[in-house]
Amino acid sequence: MRIRTILLAASALVLAAGPAFAAPKKVADPAAALQQRLLTLDTHLDTPASLAFPGWSIMDAHTVAQDYTQVDLPRMKQGGLDGGFWAIYTPQGPLDAESTRKARDFAFLRASAIREMVAAHPESFALASKAADAAAIKASGKRVVYLSIENAWPLGEDSTLLRSFYAMGVRIAGFAHFRTNQFADSSTDKAKWDGLSPLGVQLLAEMNRLGVVPDLSHSSDRALDDALRLSKTPLILTHSGCKAVFDHPRNIDDAHLKALADAGGVIQINSVYVKDLKQSPERAAAMKALEAKYPEDKTLTAAERQSMLAERHAIDAKYPEVRATFDDVMANLLHALKVAGADHVGIGLDWDGGGGVVGLEDIADLPKITKALLAAGYTEADVARIWSGNVLRVLAAAEAEAEREKR
Repeated sequence: MRIRTILLAASALVLAAGPAFAAPKKVADPAAALQQRLLTLDTHLDTPASLAFPGWSIMDAHTVAQDYTQVDLPRMKQGGLDGGFWAIYTPQGPLDAESTRKARDFAFLRASAIREMVAAHPESFALASKAADAAAIKASGKRVVYLSIENAWPLGEDSTLLRSFYAMGVRIAGFAHFRTNQFADSSTDKAKWDGLSPLGVQLLAEMNRLGVVPDLSHSSDRALDDALRLSKTPLILTHSGCKAVFDHPRNIDDAHLKALADAGGVIQINSVYVKDLKQSPERAAAMKALEAKYPEDKTLTAAERQSMLAERHAIDAKYPEVRATFDDVMANLLHALKVAGADHVGIGLDWDGGGGVVGLEDIADLPKITKALLAAGYTEADVARIWSGNVLRVLAAAEAEAEREKR
């Protein structure tokens, strides 16, 4: 009887105590916590294209399922993305003077849109011009905005025009895109220059003089060879992959990867060219028709954009996309780390420009990469270099060369 009385009394105490005896709260994911502490930069954000969408705001929460976008301020906070290099992307067009002038104007407007985003939300974003700025901006609670150029076609035949873009905040610039242009052979087009053109060599020298990091993503292997031979500063591949994992012209072979690392450069792994994927002929035809109806260089009205989204959703439902996975991205990242080392690898996932895979849909999923790197045996110091330290080292080297040439 006494034992039963004691047990009943103990039960009463448990019930009265309530939360003190409740199940322990779930411990936060250490990788997610680390992600928030780290300075996390992505070197290829195509998000400036989203700024042109009618009614779309970087301040609002969006979803991939809703409008296919992958970066906004709420998701930056959720995934621990502190910012990065916001791309001025211009799709390659004809090389005649009139087309190039239009491309120049488009590129300046895109650069202005990035700066206007910062000016409109000074409590949330800040422009960065030096490598040292990024840590200070993170410490202030704001997001880091460097500018970059994807495709130098808008510069025409005047490499000194890069000075104007530098003044607007450009600190990384690429030479070509999917097609060969006046500066370099593209990795996905026929060669014209056997690497960099004479204008491309001039542009490289101008990058070195200004303190702009040369980006050889999209350029041919021979163009990379030329840049490795001629550049006075380390190079970057802002969004590329490894041919040893997926043999695609956009990716880099191990020999070039080692040469890039030996020269102090960095490869930033993307999430597009990570696996050989073959879409159904029906989907390919439907997507081609959609792109022709709504070309990427056309500014859509609100109604046109809603129609485009509805048609895209219908295509996805009728002809589901064959997609790569998170493991495919990690295979590229881990291979690059094995070949080049943790001092020469970073991350540029091509968000809002075709990036994203199953399990890594948008920037909210970034802690998964950190968790996988830690599980693979990389230290927190390694992960910090991968997420930002390496690209900032390369940018600092470009700044030092610019100072040297100025003197």
